[in-house]
Amino acid sequence: MKATPLSLSIASLQQAYRDGMLTPLQVVEQVVAAIADDSHHAWIHRIDIDTLRARASALMARGPEGLPLWGIPFAIKDNIDLAGVPTTAGCPDYAYTPEQSATVVQRLLDAGAIAIGKTNLDQFATGLNGTRSPYGACRNSYNPDFVSGGSSAGSAVSVALGQVSFSLGTDTAGSGRVPAGFNHLVGLKPSLGLLSTHGVVPACRTLDVVSIFALTADDAQQVFAVAHAPDPQDAYSRATPAHGFDFGRAARWRVGVPRADQLQFFGDAGYAQVFEEARARALSLGAELVEIDFAPFQETARLLYEGPWVAERYQAIRAFIDAKPEAVFPVTREITLGGAKPLAADAFAAQYRLRALAQRCHAVWSGIDCMLLPTSPTIHTIETMLAEPIARNSDFGYYTNFVNLLDYSAIAVPMGFRPDGMPCGVTFVAPAFQDQPLLHLAQRWQHALQGKAATLGATGHTAVPMAPVQAVPSGQVQVAVCGAHLEGQPLNSQLTSRGARLVQRTTTSPDYRLVALPDGKRPGLARVPQSGVAIEVEVWEMPVREFGSFVAGIPAPLGIGRTVLADGSQVPGFICEPAGLEGAQDISHFGSWRAYLQSKVR
Repeated sequence: MKATPLSLSIASLQQAYRDGMLTPLQVVEQVVAAIADDSHHAWIHRIDIDTLRARASALMARGPEGLPLWGIPFAIKDNIDLAGVPTTAGCPDYAYTPEQSATVVQRLLDAGAIAIGKTNLDQFATGLNGTRSPYGACRNSYNPDFVSGGSSAGSAVSVALGQVSFSLGTDTAGSGRVPAGFNHLVGLKPSLGLLSTHGVVPACRTLDVVSIFALTADDAQQVFAVAHAPDPQDAYSRATPAHGFDFGRAARWRVGVPRADQLQFFGDAGYAQVFEEARARALSLGAELVEIDFAPFQETARLLYEGPWVAERYQAIRAFIDAKPEAVFPVTREITLGGAKPLAADAFAAQYRLRALAQRCHAVWSGIDCMLLPTSPTIHTIETMLAEPIARNSDFGYYTNFVNLLDYSAIAVPMGFRPDGMPCGVTFVAPAFQDQPLLHLAQRWQHALQGKAATLGATGHTAVPMAPVQAVPSGQVQVAVCGAHLEGQPLNSQLTSRGARLVQRTTTSPDYRLVALPDGKRPGLARVPQSGVAIEVEVWEMPVREFGSFVAGIPAPLGIGRTVLADGSQVPGFICEPAGLEGAQDISHFGSWRAYLQSKVR
């Protein structure tokens, strides 16, 4: 099995479609050829070629207008419904054929995406390794002797091998992150309820989310923008509130990392080394590393396979497993039937314990914007996994199991490779509804990777630029400052007292004039038609609710207008009324207010 000869990243395909180099019909032909004999056991059901041709032809007749995913092939984990195609959840005897697609699938189809088929998984989404399937142990895209990660095994491998552009998985304990880490992919675990789970076979309904696997963070962003929306058919659906400070685009951001004595790699020096490189990478992107006590998160993680959450797995398939226990994969049966034993009192006791741990965990966020963690401490061969299926599976959840229990969002991103060539990823974790900052950070992170680490999955292709897509409003507003509001200057507290954070230091476009106002305390900035220069500015971000009071306190002749930055973008920023420029000293040649002030003290 080999990847398609073309790059299936969404940006690459869309460019090829625009240039007339490819058509959706040609893409489905190449995708079907690339899947071939499926030697990696990534697929359970593939749509027949005639149906795919008909879908592609219909899209070509319709045209791409208004269809953001026009002609983009994708895969669906086989615990998520696709109309007219059996849903097995990895268990042939459980299979049913839905009349309607899951809400999230239908949104993607309505956006022009092409469903190629259903992918292999750890049966009933119980596992993090990808071997617990009667359809065959799913094999890693880099080395078939190693596990793929699970439970969304085939969803990850099909993307990593370049057979589809993106895929849907599910994530209850790390199933949307661990396979991403093992296959050099981006894996978005959204906040609970942002992607509908209507039409998804549950594992733990209170924790389950639909996840997205993609070759790039840009692609994940575009899919998320299409897929997320409230759904009245999903009792756990939630509307997306404003996400707050966008640390993903900030010049400085605070990232929590476990203390050295709390890191665990189970003797895997290669994974440990890659995580050290990730810490250095974060520093190079402006992060302040803050050591955190990881103990309450570890304690929370251990709750996942106790009391109510194992019972919830049992409840999800209770009628089926009670009637046909022999139809369930042995290790899955052992785990699931264990959920029949806890009492209701045990469930309440575990909930109380979770609440107490959550208070300790949530306190950490006052000092950090996100966490940086290894996606997994290590990886195992399929042989090692099958020899100790429960213990070795538990290894993979060391840094993932707490996330869903605490209602956090997370994104797994590529980082590097062990000496033997196996991928090692890292994961950023943040509170609920910080999906957008996480996506922005993942985009920035991936764009900074170099060499082999910059390749997409196991395809050998590299990324091409994509136009920005904004999926979730921030509830923040940016403002460019050039004088007394700069960091360290007398009026900077007017920003920080309103919760503003520094996003970037940059310059204006080269068509501005800077003057010193007569009071000698403030500059004035004005855009001019000729003989302008670039002026240094800082861009700060504050909550929208604070912006009005900030603007109201600005005395004449200054005000807020639009400032054009060096990259051509525009943000609200300080401007000077024309009357204020009259008789003012032109200090444009200094290039910044700070340089002007320094010249006065020399």
